[in-house]
Amino acid sequence: MSLPIPSRAPLLQHILHVIPTSFFLSASGCTQPLMPFNLRDQFQTDKTVAERFLSLPQGNSVQAKYIWIDGSGEHLRCKTRTVDFVPKKPDDLPMWNFDGSSTGQAKGEDSDVFLKPVAIFNDPFRRGDNKLVLCETLTNKLLPTDTNLRRRCMHTMDQAKGVHPWFGMEQEYTLLDVDGHPFGWPKNGFPGPQGPYYCGVGTNRVYGRDIVEAHYRACIYAGIKISGTNAEVMPGQWEFQVGPCEGIEMGDQLWMARFLLHHVAEEFGVIASLDPKPIQGDWNGAGCHTNFSTEKMRKPGGYGEIISAIEKLSHAHREHIAYYDPTGGRDNERRLTGQHETASIGQFSYGVASRGSSIRIPRQTEVDQFGYFEDRRPSSNCDPYSVTDAIVRTCCLDVKKLSRSYTPHDAAQVRSKVHDPLNGR
Repeated sequence: MSLPIPSRAPLLQHILHVIPTSFFLSASGCTQPLMPFNLRDQFQTDKTVAERFLSLPQGNSVQAKYIWIDGSGEHLRCKTRTVDFVPKKPDDLPMWNFDGSSTGQAKGEDSDVFLKPVAIFNDPFRRGDNKLVLCETLTNKLLPTDTNLRRRCMHTMDQAKGVHPWFGMEQEYTLLDVDGHPFGWPKNGFPGPQGPYYCGVGTNRVYGRDIVEAHYRACIYAGIKISGTNAEVMPGQWEFQVGPCEGIEMGDQLWMARFLLHHVAEEFGVIASLDPKPIQGDWNGAGCHTNFSTEKMRKPGGYGEIISAIEKLSHAHREHIAYYDPTGGRDNERRLTGQHETASIGQFSYGVASRGSSIRIPRQTEVDQFGYFEDRRPSSNCDPYSVTDAIVRTCCLDVKKLSRSYTPHDAAQVRSKVHDPLNGR
């Protein structure tokens, strides 16, 4: 016996919560096993049908999908308009607007929020001359909305352009089934302990590789500077890397790569979660490790510049924690516990090849005495504009105090001691 397809999402939610058992009464009054209730099969459409229409000629019409960060500061929205030319750069496209009262960015009585194109990419879903357009969100006075952190980041990068700041960000994410259960995990239990899954191969090691490969190729087609991907420590968790990118380009590239990730996951009927700690217990969380260097750091003899930058970061630990997730540090409290390849949120540390430190200096950087360092504190759902802005202001512009500072959620005091494993402090 199978359940009828519910006509409304609230009804579906009601059914899932009220009827969690696997038995129903038959007409004779006997219990019968319920067929598996596969949400993905019920709501995923047949993509081959859509392809018949997507292959139709467009003439001179070009579809431009405008994409922006909504009022949450971590989720993306999009809508499409038609233009009669092929845009080559963001300024070719007109500004647009949307209903900000439906995205948490305006009130209903004054709901128009403006979209200003700032970066343009090839569209791997519609292909042809169609484009993906990353946009800033602006108020009716053409000022940045609260979650538009790009404008401030752009100002910072303009001030620091002489030092040529490079970034590479490692985006970790977790694949979930549509019911929120980790993709590939047994429905009534857990997979084996962590160990065999990192960079693994095989049906019993990794889950969702076809999704990862599709996203990888979509990024390449779009023009994203994606530099690699790998399976992560927790089963069902993956990572892709974007960079090196200079200045504001890092944020633009990562946000668009995230959009592509969510869109590709949608095509497969799964969820790509950026939650920093999606599964409680003895499982790794998800971060967005940020690799950073300046021109001086990248040149022979630049190791001293790296240590100097890390020293500056050590004096601004609380401030950076506040900038490294969209909740001012609350999300990272679940992740930065001192376990599962993280440092404690309350203590700054650094070390060579240490994945249990706030800052990791790659072994090769120490050997070469030049290169880059990795800030392991940013959460998987961080805003890359906020992260890169904070790093440059502290390390390059010598800003002594940032505008926000992390306050622990509980009564425990954050330890101010800086642990330096290199010098024994």
